Amino acid sequence: MKLIGSTTSPYVRRIRLLLGDDSYDFENLDIYGKDREALRRNNPALKIPMIQDGGQDVYDSRVISRYVASKREDKPLSWDQENQLTLIDAVNDSCVTLLLSKKSGIDVDQDMMFYDLQRERIMMSMRTLAAMVDAGEFAEWNYPAMCLYSLVDWMQFREVVDFNGVESLVQFRDSNKDQPKVADTDPRQ
Repeated sequence: MKLIGSTTSPYVRRIRLLLGDDSYDFENLDIYGKDREALRRNNPALKIPMIQDGGQDVYDSRVISRYVASKREDKPLSWDQENQLTLIDAVNDSCVTLLLSKKSGIDVDQDMMFYDLQRERIMMSMRTLAAMVDAGEFAEWNYPAMCLYSLVDWMQFREVVDFNGVESLVQFRDSNKDQPKVADTDPRQ
């Protein structure tokens, strides 16, 4: 199995955490620079991560997680866990939009409907996720917890949000920093 992605992507990190000690090759791409053509060749959606496993290509972290779970014969995620992933992905997608907009020279703090909606989605979802953490819904180190960890750590790494009012997300991150493969997948390396 070959995982194609970037060491700084929270979507890739969650798959690296999921794969843990499984045997796989990792191809680290600079998707906004010199490796853009490699991304085009490997994934028509122009997204990371993706995996190649024999003759099977799988293009999205959510689908990759299901593919890996199926191969391992893991129990499928519950509907509540699927909803957790939807909230995590909503925050992640909006934060990536803000980050790429900033890198493109756009003032994302302006009062503009598109950016107002991104900020609203981020804060509403983060408050809900923080309440879930407080209720113990992420107490087990499983795929949704790996996704939340990857998101929160990435948001701090990229400095894209303020955690005032949702400090339990940072506490969750801090309490899981010693989980397997977390240090090995740190985007700051």
